[in-house]
Amino acid sequence: MYTPIPTRCIGPLFVKTSEWQASNLSVPLATYETTLWPSTQRGSKISQLCGGIDVTTLKNCMTRSVYFCTPSAQRAHEISQLIQQNRHWLEESTCQTSSFARLQDLHTEIVGTQLYLRLSFFTGDASGHNMSTKAADAIIACLLEHFPELQYGSISANLCVDKKVSSINGILGRGKHVIAELTIPRTLCAKYLRTTPELVRDLNLHKNLMGGILSGGVRSANAHYANVLLAAYLATGQDAANIVEGSQGITTAEVTKAGDLYFSVNLPNIIVGTVGNGKHHPEILEHLKTLGCLPNSALPGKSSQRLAEIIAATVLCGELSLMAAQTNRGELTKSHMLFERKR
Repeated sequence: MYTPIPTRCIGPLFVKTSEWQASNLSVPLATYETTLWPSTQRGSKISQLCGGIDVTTLKNCMTRSVYFCTPSAQRAHEISQLIQQNRHWLEESTCQTSSFARLQDLHTEIVGTQLYLRLSFFTGDASGHNMSTKAADAIIACLLEHFPELQYGSISANLCVDKKVSSINGILGRGKHVIAELTIPRTLCAKYLRTTPELVRDLNLHKNLMGGILSGGVRSANAHYANVLLAAYLATGQDAANIVEGSQGITTAEVTKAGDLYFSVNLPNIIVGTVGNGKHHPEILEHLKTLGCLPNSALPGKSSQRLAEIIAATVLCGELSLMAAQTNRGELTKSHMLFERKR
C-alpha cells in the first residue's frame, strides 16, 4: 500500500539571485521529523524581515568517472596528456549522446597502471545521472578506438563520487554548488531567534568547525543540512540517496562591524533535476509548479538551477533556526518533546 510521506509547506520564503527574486515562495518539505517544519518556518520568517536571502550558484555539473588499464604508468601519463590536448574528441562524443549533455571539465588520476578520468557534464534540467553515464560510455568507446593499448576497466570508478562522502566532491563539486547568505540585525536575533550574533558565531566555531574536525568530518562543518535536503528532495521527486554527498558543506557565522549576524550556508553538492525519474507524479509536478520550477525548453538548466537555489535558501532557514535554538539551554529538547512526544 502506498503511504505518502507527511508534507507541509514553509513560507513565505524570500529569495534573491542575480537572475530572479521571489518574496512569496511556499516550499514543500516531506518528512517524519515534525519539528523540521516549525523550525524552518522560523528561518523563513527571518528571510522576510531581513529583505531576502541572497543566493549565488557557483557551478552546475554532473559527474561520472571511468577507468582504464594501461601498459605502464608512463604510458598512462602520456595518454592522459594526449586526452587533455584532444579534448574535442570527448566533447564531440558527448554531444552525440544527448541534445543537452555537454562536457564541462576533465580531471585525471593515475595509480600504477590505472588511468582514471573524472568527467563533468552540463545536463540541462535533469539531475544527470543517466545522461552522464550514457556520455561516459560514448567517451570510453572513443578512447578505446584512439588508444588500442587501453583496456576497459569500469564505467564507474568511484571518483564521481556518487552517494558517498568524499573530499573531491567538496573541492570540485557535484551537481549545483550554491551559497545562500543573510544578514540578521541584532534586534531581530533577540526578538525572533532569542539569541545574539556572538552566541551563534561562537556556537558555529566550537560545534560545527571544531566539533567537525574532532569527529573527522570530510570538508563539512554544519549542523543538519541533511534534514532539510532530504525533505526537499522527497517533496520534489529527487534521488534521496544523494543527500550523502549533498550534506557536505560549511556554515559561516560572523558578527559584522555594525554588530549584526552574517550567516551563510555553502553547499557544493546539491543534486536535483526538474525532469526525469520521479517527476511524473502529480503531487511532484504540482510542487515544482508552485516553486516556479517547471522546465522551459528555451532555457535549459534554468529550472533545475532555480530549484537548487530555493533548496539552498531553505537549508539556510533550517540551519539558522537550529543553531539559534542550540544557544539556549533546554530549547532543543523542549521543542522535540512538544512536537514529537504523544501524551
